[in-house]
Amino acid sequence: MDELEDIRKRKLEEMKRKLGHRETNIEVNDGNFGEKVIEQSKEVPVVVDFWAEWCVPCRMLGPALEHLADKYGGKFVLAKLNVDQNPLTSSKYGIMSIPSVKMFKNGGIADEFVGMLPEPSVDEWIKRNIR
Repeated sequence: MDELEDIRKRKLEEMKRKLGHRETNIEVNDGNFGEKVIEQSKEVPVVVDFWAEWCVPCRMLGPALEHLADKYGGKFVLAKLNVDQNPLTSSKYGIMSIPSVKMFKNGGIADEFVGMLPEPSVDEWIKRNIR
């Protein structure tokens, strides 16, 4: 049954790619960060939310980021990385405090902020950076 589900998911992703559909809210990890964030940021900005389950400010910021990803409808991709489960990527990007949010463009970090911001401030940050 799991094998059929995997095949279904792969086929769906293949169809989305062929139609030019881009997911706007994805989970990333140590294994796929290069492909899902670095490579994809060469085509569209990718905002990475470095977070953890136990982090209350992270749990407050997450829904605002998700709402803005939906609002902007594909002008950027929101990638969420759980720092507890992905220590290699967290360490590589020097994550010392969470929530930590970084925008990747053209394969590198274009801008970032640390800590909880109200949604209107995050919206302004995104507007300023997706141009």
